Amino acid sequence: MEYKKNAKLSELFDALTASAISLGAYKATVIDAKDISLDKAFRDMCASNACGMYGKCYMCPPDVGEIETLMKEIEEYDYALVYQTVTELEDSFDFEGMVAAKKRTYPLAQSLRKVFADAGISKVLHLGAGGCGVCTTCAKQTGEPCRFPEKALPSLEAYGVNVSMLAKAANMKYINGQDTVTYFGAVLFSFDGE
Repeated sequence: MEYKKNAKLSELFDALTASAISLGAYKATVIDAKDISLDKAFRDMCASNACGMYGKCYMCPPDVGEIETLMKEIEEYDYALVYQTVTELEDSFDFEGMVAAKKRTYPLAQSLRKVFADAGISKVLHLGAGGCGVCTTCAKQTGEPCRFPEKALPSLEAYGVNVSMLAKAANMKYINGQDTVTYFGAVLFSFDGE
């Protein structure tokens, strides 16, 4: 990666990575945003409504925006802090454990907002695992505007990110062993003027 040549950037990226880990990530690293594999087919999986949130959350399809527009938005960024959480489950059928593990990713994602703000990085795009999760019930379901637009968190898949390829680009395992669940998030960023 080109940034390795720049000691100041390398130091910043190491600090961002360390912050993500101290906040609860299992692993984290910074990659070039151009290494993120995008494919609208991952958005099509959202349309199949496997998670039950299609059309029920402002940060989920179709409300989050057109896939072509969102994929182009990702291309506007230079870097991505990719992070993962890994949680042990009772067994591979521990659905409650999976849901609880996903809910623990939300505070990590929100804490990373402060890390980036404190670092003076204002051009950011936060993407999480699955639906937004900021509110128990999305305001879309009650006919209100988004209650917390500054905290709202669209998913990687809603933007067409191939998460298994993202894991590979970040040198992380997509699956971290039997009876575990792994969730990914990413903060795409650029520096003003870059």
